[in-house]
Amino acid sequence: MEEKVILVDEQDNQLGLMPKMEAHEKAVLHRAFSVFIFNENRELMLQQRAAHKYHSPLLWTNTCCSHQRDGESNIEAGKRRLDEEMGFSTDLKEVFSFVYKAPFDNGLTEHELDHVMVGDYNGEPKINPEEVESYKWMTMDAVKNDIETNPDDYTAWFKIIFKESYSKLTDA
Repeated sequence: MEEKVILVDEQDNQLGLMPKMEAHEKAVLHRAFSVFIFNENRELMLQQRAAHKYHSPLLWTNTCCSHQRDGESNIEAGKRRLDEEMGFSTDLKEVFSFVYKAPFDNGLTEHELDHVMVGDYNGEPKINPEEVESYKWMTMDAVKNDIETNPDDYTAWFKIIFKESYSKLTDA
């Protein structure tokens, strides 16, 4: 069964559902979320996307991200996907949301109202190899510097989120 995304307006009012691939082909605004997990040293857990992903393979990005399911809260969705991708659970809190648009080389476009959530975790993840190639912990300043030096190593949406929200994530 094909996954569907929740179509929304810029105020996050639900307008309907659409198959995920179709929404990305047509660049239709839909609801999404991004999770940022920090350890006790305030380092961010980054994931490297699996090599076989249909877009942005092997690029580094935030701890996890995806799309809410119909009827699922932002926090429920974030916790579900964190467990599916990184193999652990922790409390999350929503920090802010914003709209962005990021076209990819393969003709798809992310056009999302992204709900950004943060949480704390000090253990080692049990990564799902279907989703994640690797992970690492980095300070926010180290991530910022590495994005400036090696921008092609990071997903388009992560660079946008990170730039737009550096201070909000640092203070979260």
